[in-house]
Amino acid sequence: MAGAALLAYLPGLWASRSGGLVEVERRLDHPVLLVGSAVLLVVVSVVIEFEFRTMWSQVGCAAALVILGFVGLPIGYVSIMFGDNARELSRTVNPEHPEHALAVTDTSASIDPFYEVQVLTGSGWSTRHWDLGGWGEGDGRGYFNSAEWTGPNEITVTSDRETTVFTVDPETGRPSEPRITRK
Repeated sequence: MAGAALLAYLPGLWASRSGGLVEVERRLDHPVLLVGSAVLLVVVSVVIEFEFRTMWSQVGCAAALVILGFVGLPIGYVSIMFGDNARELSRTVNPEHPEHALAVTDTSASIDPFYEVQVLTGSGWSTRHWDLGGWGEGDGRGYFNSAEWTGPNEITVTSDRETTVFTVDPETGRPSEPRITRK
């Protein structure tokens, strides 16, 4: 069972890379919950499997379970409550290629916003995401202003310090290397 939880996490980890499947990432890229479940299942199986005959082995097992509970439960709770705080701010469909969309997401876990820009291609379970980058206060790129389609296969992302232009492959939606102009 623990191996199944770890194996369920691997496709989510693989899908989280640029070009991965959006739905697989959304459902399976939860390392704290899946790996935590695997650890919990291993501990339960160890407790059930072994016979603790001496008083000290029982005390040691109880102490380990209490420590695991005091550490694992708060981490699991925080992960469930605050783990997925991303908010999609905009999704703009390419007028020339309706199967391509430009998505801007605020993924910050603090007061300062951090924007991730992606190209989404396809529909349903076959939707893939291609990462264009992240813009935030501390990354040296400046404050994010906008991301928009500026041509049939061109995306322009502007910040207060630079303008970044990506060319998108019309067939796959894969972005090219960016052309950056500093302001």
